[in-house]
Amino acid sequence: MLRAYFQEELLEAGCDEAGRGCLAGPVFAAAVILPRDFSHPLLNDSKQLTEEQRYELRPLIQQQALAYAVASLCNRRIDRINILKASFKSMHLAVRQLNPQPQLLLIDGNRFTPYKKIKHQCVVQGDALYASIAAASVLAKTYRDDHMKALHNEFPRYNWAKNKGYATREHQQALDRFGPCKYHRKSFRLSYIDTGTPAAEPAETTV
Repeated sequence: MLRAYFQEELLEAGCDEAGRGCLAGPVFAAAVILPRDFSHPLLNDSKQLTEEQRYELRPLIQQQALAYAVASLCNRRIDRINILKASFKSMHLAVRQLNPQPQLLLIDGNRFTPYKKIKHQCVVQGDALYASIAAASVLAKTYRDDHMKALHNEFPRYNWAKNKGYATREHQQALDRFGPCKYHRKSFRLSYIDTGTPAAEPAETTV
């Protein structure tokens, strides 16, 4: 059972990202402020949900949230500032759109760059613990998936409609055959080994 909130005094928003480990496409982030009495039996870390469940939850989250926002940074920005900074920056952009502004940010993970003077709390595997972070994970994931499906129409050879830019064997084989396109992250080493395990790493991982 997900926890409704981290504390009882401050207005809090859950924040999460999607696409950090991909070889192609943008990183997306969402920020969500939920009513304290919000609950849904399906709500969980988006990785634990089916695609159908995520898209079932998205309109419910958007209808019932006190505020929500989604933002992204493209692969060129990721290459320029590195994926970790891009993940934090996309969260900042999402939080900036919230009205009302939260007083506390619940961040999925163990690191974050502070945003203005808003307090934050990092929570490892927070998307499986707190409803607002889980809701943010659902929005970030579904909005990014929609974006990758649209990019698939431009470059169907990589089958992003299915793999969403992640380093699947199929995606790796397409890269071996066709090479990267303009939406691939050039700061990741696009080389692979026979087992199908990608040797893709961010060029820089420090903030």
